[in-house]
Amino acid sequence: MNKQINPSVMKKTLTRRETISAYLFLAPALVFFVGFVIVPMVMCLVTSFFNYSMTEFTFVGFDNYKEMFQDDIFIKALANTVLIVVVAVPTVTAFSLWVSSVIYKMNGAVCSFFRCIFYLPVVTGTVAVTVVWKWMFNKYTGLFNYVLDSDISWLGDSRTAIWCIILILFTTSVGQPIVLYVSALGNVDDSLIEAAQVDGATSRQVFWKIKWPQIMPTTLYILVITTINSFQCYALIQLLTSGGPNHSTETIMYYIYYQAFKLYRYGYGNAMGVILAIIIAVFSALQFKVAGKKNDY
Repeated sequence: MNKQINPSVMKKTLTRRETISAYLFLAPALVFFVGFVIVPMVMCLVTSFFNYSMTEFTFVGFDNYKEMFQDDIFIKALANTVLIVVVAVPTVTAFSLWVSSVIYKMNGAVCSFFRCIFYLPVVTGTVAVTVVWKWMFNKYTGLFNYVLDSDISWLGDSRTAIWCIILILFTTSVGQPIVLYVSALGNVDDSLIEAAQVDGATSRQVFWKIKWPQIMPTTLYILVITTINSFQCYALIQLLTSGGPNHSTETIMYYIYYQAFKLYRYGYGNAMGVILAIIIAVFSALQFKVAGKKNDY
């Protein structure tokens, strides 16, 4: 006599097997994430309360954090980083949106050409891009001084160095937003646009009332990613100015590197890393909150 199988038991068994299979497939990525992201984050937080160097590991409580906000160079680095974020994020977003609005309705080949041109600095190595810009800013043989017939020390003058960094960061940051905006604008419902135009809406009204709400999730993503990348600006500083002249291009990321890997003050560097993570989290949360209120998502 055949034993009858209970459907509910079979369903639970299949669900358990699927769950186990899913976790087995996730295990390699999960182990990598825990080992190389979660554990270092916890270690960073813990060691920020220690005087941690090559020869010492002593608990000092909040002394690293107190020293940080009494450190004039850190304050300067924080001000420079905020300046980079405040200038770069809106300009990258606005420029990317403007370019995308112009090219997304062009012929496919033409649109792809422009996307390729703007995206090229993203896929090109940071070192290669920086070497080209360093030559262009060179005081004696650079392209800019040749065109302007001048001898400006672009990267050697504290008044211009930070703006050169922002310009380079801008040119290497617009590629991905342009690609994303072109895709988002191409997915806007044409029937809504046609209906608005039939009702007499102007191009500006169509953009702000129809297109803008539908591309807002993409805008939020671009704002958050660009903000994080701007706060983490390091490679350009390291390759071009090393924080100079007179700390005018010092950023938090570069100062963390300097304290941790030049002076071997790992605890102090980790404390600055914690503060930087908190600042990025606050900025990102504010962006999500503002966008969420406007779009209810």
